[in-house]
Amino acid sequence: MSSEAATKTTAPPHPAGGPPAAGAPVARILLDGVRRNTRQYGMLFALGLIVLLFQIWTGGDLLLPRNVSNLVLQNSYILILAIGMMIVIVSGHIDLSVGSLMALVGGVGAVLMVEHRVAWPVAVLLTLLLGAAAGALQGFFIAYVGIPSFIVTLAGMLLFRGLTEIFLKGQTLGPFPDGLQKIANGFLPEAGPRTDYHNPTLLLGAALIAYVVYREARDRRRQREFALETLPAGLFALKVTSLAAAVLVTTLLLASYKGAPVVLLILAALLVCFGYVMRNAVIGRHVYAIGGNLAAAKLSGVKDRKVTFAVFLNMGMLAALAGLVFAARFNAASPKAGVTFELEAIAAAFIGGASMSGGVGTVLGAIVGGLVLGVLNNGMNLVGVGTDWQQVIKGLVLLAAVGFDVWNKRRAGA
Repeated sequence: MSSEAATKTTAPPHPAGGPPAAGAPVARILLDGVRRNTRQYGMLFALGLIVLLFQIWTGGDLLLPRNVSNLVLQNSYILILAIGMMIVIVSGHIDLSVGSLMALVGGVGAVLMVEHRVAWPVAVLLTLLLGAAAGALQGFFIAYVGIPSFIVTLAGMLLFRGLTEIFLKGQTLGPFPDGLQKIANGFLPEAGPRTDYHNPTLLLGAALIAYVVYREARDRRRQREFALETLPAGLFALKVTSLAAAVLVTTLLLASYKGAPVVLLILAALLVCFGYVMRNAVIGRHVYAIGGNLAAAKLSGVKDRKVTFAVFLNMGMLAALAGLVFAARFNAASPKAGVTFELEAIAAAFIGGASMSGGVGTVLGAIVGGLVLGVLNNGMNLVGVGTDWQQVIKGLVLLAAVGFDVWNKRRAGA
C-alpha cells in the first residue's frame, strides 16, 4: 500500500439530524423536510384533499360561493368552541360541559331579550359574564379543590342542561333582535365602486395574504437567527404559496356572493388573538408547560392553579359566545341546543393536532380540525349520505387522526 493511500482518510458521516450534505439531491432534502413536519402540515394536506374529493364528487357544488358562505355560517359556533377546547386539552384537561353551557347562555339571553326587553348589547355582555362565571366555577373545583376535570365538567354538563330547562320551561323562545341576528347571519356592508365582487372582502383578503407572507418570512428569519431548524427553501416556498392561494380562492368565492360574513371576522379576531397569546405570551407558554410536564412546570415556578383556572374561565366565555351565535343564527333558544357540540369541539381539537397527553396543539390546528369536520358534514349532505353513515365516517376520521398522532410519537421516539 502506498504512503498516499495509507494517509488517505474518509470523511466522517454527517451527524444525524444535522443539515444535509451540499451535494444531496433536492428531492431528498424536500422529502426530509416533509417527514420532519408531517404532524404540523398533515391536517392541512388532509383538508385540501377532502375539499378536492368532495368538489369532484358533488360536481363542483362544494365550492359554489353560496355554499362556501353557508359552510362558514354553519360551523362558526363549533370553531369558536374548538379554539377554547384546544387550549383546555393542551393544558392537560377536558371540558364536557360546553354544549350545555351554550344552551344555558342562549336560554338566559332569550329570557332577557324576549321576555324582559333588555337591550341586546347589554344582554350579550351579561351572558358573556355568565359564561365566564360558569367556567370560573368549574376552574375553581379543578384547580384549587383538585377534582379531575372530567368529573367536574360532567357534573357541569348535567347542571347547565337542567338549568336551561328551568329557564326556558321546556319551550323554545324567540325571536331575537335584528342586531344580534346580523352577528350570526349578516355580512359586511358593500362599499366602493360597483364591481362583480364585494370590495371590502377583496381588501381584507389582500391584507390577509400580505400578513401571511410577512409572518412566515419573519418567523423563518427568527428561526435562523437562533440557529433553529427551518424548512428547506423549496418546501417553505411551497407552503407560503399554498397558504396564499388558499386565502385568495376563499376571498374570491366569498366576494362573489355577499362578502365576508360578520362571524368570520369574529373568528379571525379570535384566531389572531389566541394564536398570539399561545405563541408569545407568558400565560400561553405556561399552558404548554403544565400540559407537557406538570411536575417540571411547578419546579420552574409556573403557578399551575392560576393557569388552569384561567383556562376554564376562558373556555366558559368562548362557550357563551358560541351559544349566542348559535341561538342568533336560528333566531330562537331551545332546551336541546348544543347537544353533542362538546364532542364536535373535542374531535376538532384532536383532528387538528392536539394530544391526549397534553402539551401539544395550536389554535390554527383547532380551526383546521373544525373545518375538516365541517367540510365532511357539508359534502356528505350534498351527495346524499345518510346521517347514520355520516357518524360512522366522522368516527373513523377521528380514530385515524388520533392513531396518526400515536404513530408519529412512536416514530419520533424511535
